Amino acid sequence: MEVILKEDVTNLGYKNDIVKVKPGYGRNYLIPQGKAVIATSSARKVLAEDLRQRAHKLEKIKKDAEEIAAKLKDISLVIKTKVSSTGTIFGSVTNIQIADELSKLGLEIDRKIIIIKESVKEVGNYTATVKLHKEVSVEVPFEVVAEA
Repeated sequence: MEVILKEDVTNLGYKNDIVKVKPGYGRNYLIPQGKAVIATSSARKVLAEDLRQRAHKLEKIKKDAEEIAAKLKDISLVIKTKVSSTGTIFGSVTNIQIADELSKLGLEIDRKIIIIKESVKEVGNYTATVKLHKEVSVEVPFEVVAEA
């Protein structure tokens, strides 16, 4: 079954992409949630016309994402957290803490687009990926240190 995504869906695709999904996933989740529509021939024509009209708007969005990526490239974050005597963290560092640290620096980044591949449960250096656009992503290094 092919559907046209109406919004970005993690691990599936981005807005206005035509993707192939299993029929149950499409009918029972994507379409009722308003995340997709069935890719009929008329829906494809409407999508093509919309993309043609939005081409310059999409270029501006991509350019804005590249500007934010340029700002993020030079940033290295230090996240302070409570640590046990053995060096393990109470809990873990998540994308919420990274978004908070970025907002302290004046960069309002949505926590949903920040991806940390490994779980952060010890003091050390890690990297997080910020997916600003489907073609623009940047690696942000961060260091987890003990709270004084």
